[in-house]
Amino acid sequence: MASKPHPSLMKKHSQTDLISRLKSRKILGVGGEDDEGEVHRSKISQMLGNEIKFTVREPIGLRMWILVSAVGFTTMALMALVFPNQLYELVFEEELSNTSLSVRLYGGALLSLALIMWNGLYTAEKVIIQWTLLSEACYFAVQFLVTSFTLIEVGALSNAAVLLLLSRVFFMVVTITYYYHLGRKPKKI
Repeated sequence: MASKPHPSLMKKHSQTDLISRLKSRKILGVGGEDDEGEVHRSKISQMLGNEIKFTVREPIGLRMWILVSAVGFTTMALMALVFPNQLYELVFEEELSNTSLSVRLYGGALLSLALIMWNGLYTAEKVIIQWTLLSEACYFAVQFLVTSFTLIEVGALSNAAVLLLLSRVFFMVVTITYYYHLGRKPKKI
């Protein structure tokens, strides 16, 4: 058998051949701009996405606000669960004639919200933080309405009740402000 001579191996330098590189990148779909104007350097970054756009740019003091809210909700929940009569007397300046079951149920609901706040404090996901702030704002709005209607029914407006209503409005405004600033789209740099 006759052996065929092997053809000489010529190494193609496609890295230096600009047209070949351009064709390869076009086939791979890298180097061009996507719909958002971002240029992907590799197919992997194109598939995984750019992690910079997923980072949350938090407003100043957001974590501190969530911490204060979590501590406040936990404290009020424990007070409502352990001392329901005293908490009712503090706000409405009258003794609780009925059972303290309703105040304890309120404490249980507050404890559930406190757990949401603690979870929102330790997460990095924007959506969870937004839902945490939204649930807090809804709580303050509902509590303001319920307390106002109760005070109108009772007919007595104590200093503690006025302070409670003003604090609820303040907390609601701060929470909605953080919710709004967290939901805004960051400006492109």
